[in-house]
Amino acid sequence: MKHTRKVAEAAGLSLLYNRIDVLRAERRLSRQELASAIGVNYQTVGYLERGEYNPSLDLAFRLSEFFGVPVEAVFSRAPFAPMSSELYKRTS
Repeated sequence: MKHTRKVAEAAGLSLLYNRIDVLRAERRLSRQELASAIGVNYQTVGYLERGEYNPSLDLAFRLSEFFGVPVEAVFSRAPFAPMSSELYKRTS
């Protein structure tokens, strides 16, 4: 994925970071099951998870609606912090 991001950045393209793999794993779904639920090919799910493909706005919303979270919980222009650091934030 790092190679893909470097090529995209060099070409002036913007790739999105996502948590699709985490959200899918939490729900114990295969790529095929997720793909069937949102109406895409299972390979598309793999491309999305690896950051090799940016979704259309429609697909981004279908994913967020399927997972029941806001679209910004699935996609970001900046890397996501690890889930553990978000779940176990210490407040002083």
